[in-house]
This record gives sequence, structure tokens and C-alpha cells, in this order.
Amino acid sequence: MCGIVGYIGSRTASEVILDGLERLEYRGYDSAGIAVFGEDGLMVEKKKGRLAVLKDTLESFPLSGNLGIGHTRWATHGEPSDENSHPHCSESKNVAVVHNGIIENYLDLKRELMEKGVVFQSETDTEVVAHLVEMFFQGDLVDAVYKTLEKLRGAYALGIIHKDNPDMLVTARKDSPLVVGIGENESFIASDVPALLKYTKNVYFLEDGEVAVLKKSGIEIYNEDRQQVERDSVEIEWDFESATKGGYPHFMLKEIFEQPKSIRDTIERRLDENGFVRFDDINLGKEELEQIDKIYVVACGTAYHAGLVGKKALQKIVGMKVDVEIASEFRYDDPIIDSNTLVVLVSQSGETLDTMAALREAKKHNAKILTITNVIGSSIARESDNVIYTWAGPEIAVASTKAYTTQVVCFFMLALDFALKLGKIGEKEYLDILGELRAVPEKVEQILENSDQIEVMAENIKEAKSGFFLGRGIDYSVAMEGSLKMKEVSYMHTEAFASGELKHGTIALIEDGIPVIALATQEKLFEKSISNMKEVKSRGAYVIGIAQEGHELIEEVADSVIYLPKTDDLISSILCAVVLQLLAYHVSTLRGLDVDKPRNLAKSVTVE
Repeated sequence: MCGIVGYIGSRTASEVILDGLERLEYRGYDSAGIAVFGEDGLMVEKKKGRLAVLKDTLESFPLSGNLGIGHTRWATHGEPSDENSHPHCSESKNVAVVHNGIIENYLDLKRELMEKGVVFQSETDTEVVAHLVEMFFQGDLVDAVYKTLEKLRGAYALGIIHKDNPDMLVTARKDSPLVVGIGENESFIASDVPALLKYTKNVYFLEDGEVAVLKKSGIEIYNEDRQQVERDSVEIEWDFESATKGGYPHFMLKEIFEQPKSIRDTIERRLDENGFVRFDDINLGKEELEQIDKIYVVACGTAYHAGLVGKKALQKIVGMKVDVEIASEFRYDDPIIDSNTLVVLVSQSGETLDTMAALREAKKHNAKILTITNVIGSSIARESDNVIYTWAGPEIAVASTKAYTTQVVCFFMLALDFALKLGKIGEKEYLDILGELRAVPEKVEQILENSDQIEVMAENIKEAKSGFFLGRGIDYSVAMEGSLKMKEVSYMHTEAFASGELKHGTIALIEDGIPVIALATQEKLFEKSISNMKEVKSRGAYVIGIAQEGHELIEEVADSVIYLPKTDDLISSILCAVVLQLLAYHVSTLRGLDVDKPRNLAKSVTVE
């Protein structure tokens, strides 16, 4: 969740690190710090609050040197404070460490170290790492790091420097992402690619258990047995400019408006010369699919909501039974898994720790694994049997938008692929649905052209403290995502309900003036949805209705209406999601909130 940047080379390390940390602000954090080795030894500066607070301090007290590590911390152990900020140092100030993840046995290690006379300066789990490296150091930093790793239990991405090794930066990872950047006479580390794009597009993705030694002259990677390994570098396809705002006031708005391109790329890159979907990275033919008797979709947050829509697509188009599970609960629900089970994992970053744990649980039972992710070379992608990349491009805002819609698009394409292979649909129906899917980018553009209309509706509900999202069928799945978006970026307390459940208790919460966003995009459920809207309207709710073009009857029961371009009922879920993203965005900005960096949230959740 936190951001790590490290540098060794000929540039001013603090400038490179601060620039990289600024590009990782989207990950969420509450403090920032930096350690640089220079002529005055190992110098550390860290501050509670935004990165700007640290930068202001460094303008008055600059840190010079060509080796350093930096960090933006999202508090897990100990409150946000200067003392609990990273980097953490040993008592002698010889060692500095930055860390993402959680050291699960840190209390036992801390007790052992305190019995040896070590005095701790923070409440964090990370500080034990610095003291252990100091304790094991006998002139060989790499050896000291390996001995330290043997003592640790939990998840970590580590960056470590020592004053007696001014030409070396050592890094290690387990269950927490870490990227090593390859430069000319310089090397970098980061917890995510955007931090490096200004300097290099060539990277290594470290595997679990690996240690990398970075020097100006090059990079060496070792496995957990201390054997050097060869690793092919990866060239990042997107550029530095695509990870910037590009003239938009916020990343979230930019990414909402990038959805036509992201959806188009996700679809068109996978069509063969005959216009059929071809997944090059999955090995699930007719024979393999016929053996599958159970499908689990496993994900967290927004990706989970994409999975709910994916379930509807797979069940309706393919006729396969699908269960959607929250990743953090999956292992504890005693899932029934065997070699005939397909587990579909969904993760924007490909590093979500709960989803990774679900993957490993499924592998224990020999399940087939298919991952939908946006990040090439991510941990979950590397451990999966089959991978579908969403081609959304970099998503910087904490609240996911284009990653969600491209995940949903991938589910529709997957359903079409499975259905055709299994003979569940004919070519005409297949091409009809695919044609509707290929028309989505243009229809999203039509919605975006009416963003001002949605902003007016946001103005009408911006003062509300709570609200509700209603829907039936696939609309209910989309309503859950709309509710989450509103909570994430506007801090309005909202809940999503299946419309038919209102009368079973929750209608007691409807009161005068409370906003209700009612989704009515499904033809066969439209009349029932209208009845539910009347129920809340008669109790004083302010109703915003969403329907497909041609259903003007909704105007009789809603205070405001947003019409979606006409499309297939299932595919309307994508268009509806874009409307709800814009509504949440405008409510947030009208409230004067930091829409790209909501409080307490992080982009990539790498802790359990």
C-alpha cells in the first residue's frame, strides 16, 4: 500500500526519490521520509503528513548524495507520526530501512532485541529489521540481509542501505510488490512502475524470496538459496505522460474520460482477422472447459463488483454456475475446490494480498487459475495458469474507474469465448453480442459528453449525509459499485439494496429529502423497478433515475433522469457504471475533497 523508491547512481538521490514518491502518492499514505548517504554519512529526514511537508523541510535542509531510499507510509503499526515514519534506522544510525508489508512476528523479535539491550524509537514492526541487519552485519551487507530474512515471518518489500557500503542498495521481497529499474550507470527500486517511468522503462519484477543487489555498475538478483539467477527484463509499454494528469484537474476524471480508449483497446487487440475473440494467454479449450464443473470468481472491493457483473454474463451467456467470493473470506469459508474447479481472480494491481492468498489456497487443491489484471508481470499474474490483461493503461486515482470497466469487458469476452467453444451459442448470436460490446466505447463517449448534466444532479445531493442505490438483477451489482464509489470519494454514507428487498425492512430508512439513485436499465425488470421507485418517492426521497433511452415513463416517478444509449441489457451495466463514476466524482469535487487521494485509502492493498 505504501510507496517505496530507492536510487543509486550519479544523480542527486533525493531529487530522484522525491520525484518518484510524488508519482506514488495515489497509493495512499500519512507520512513520508527519506534517507541519503553522502559526505556527512547517513542522513534521515521524515515527517508526518503529505509529501509536501517533507519537501518543504528538505528545501531548508537539503540532503546531498547519490545513494538513498524513500518511503510514503500508510499506518498499520503505530499512529501516523514523525517517529513512526520510514526510513527506520538502527541505534548506531548505520542502517536505514524502508518496508512495505507486515512483519507478523515482530513482537517476538522486538522482545528478543530488547533483551539484548536494543532501545526502540518507534511503534512499528519495520524497526526490528533495521536492528536485525545491524546485529548480523559483519562487513557483508548481503549476508546480513539474508540472515535477517531468515528471522522474518510475514510480507515485505525492503530497501536497505548501510553506511559502510556506500556503493550498494539491497532489496528483498515476499508477498509485496517490488520493481527494480535498469538505467545506464544507475539503478532504481520502486513499489510501482510509475515512480520509474521518468528515468527508465526497463525493469525487473522480483519474485518471492529474491534479493537484488543494486550498484551503479549493474544489478544482481539472487534466490532464497543465495544462488544468482538470470532474469529477463521487461519493457514497460506505457509512458511517463500517460501517468500524468494531461490537463485534467484530477486523475480520476482523466481516467473516467480514458475509458472509451481503454475499452476499445481491451476488445480490439483480441480480435482475429475474422472478428472473433482470441485469448493468447489462456489455455482453456473445449476439452478443458467441458471438465469444469464449478467456477469461483474471487476478488476484493471494486474488482469484486466487476466479478458480480461477470457472474451474470457467464451464467446468462454460457449457462455455467458461478459463485463470487470476497477474497479476504475465501480461505475461511472452506471452499469446495478440486481439479475440475476454475478460479477466476480479479485484481487491478495483481498484487492484492488477500487475492494472492486465495490463489495459493486454490492451487493447493489443484484448481485451474485464471487471472484478470491490469499489470503485466504482477505477482498474481506470474503465479496464475492463465492471464487476461485489461489494457486499461496506468490507473493512478485511488478510486478505480477504467480498470473496473475493462474488467467487466473481459468477463463479457470470456463468456462469449466459453459459450462458442462449448456450443452454447451460435455464431450469429455471438457476433451480435460482440457487436454490441464493440459499440460500447462510442456510447461511453456520448455519456461523457453529458458530464455537465450529471454535475447538476450532483449539486442537488452534495449536502446529503447518506443515500441509497437501488437496482434489480445486474443493476443491483452495478448499484453496489456505485455506492462504493460514492463512499470512497465523497464520504457520503451510502448503501446499495436489491430493490425488491426494500419492503423487508430497509424502507424504514427512507426519509424526506434523502437521495436515492435508482437503476432501471433492464427491459424485463423495468416495470418492477418503477414500482420500487414509487415506494421511495412516496416517502419523500429525492430520486435520480437511470434508464435506457426510450423509457420516458421513468420521468413520472423520478426527480431527475439520466438516459443511457440503447444497448443490450447486460452490456448496459458498463454504461451505467460510467454514469455512477461521474456522479461520485462531481459530488466529491463539489464538496471540495481530494478526489484522487481519499482519506485512509490506498490504491494497492498489500496487507491482509
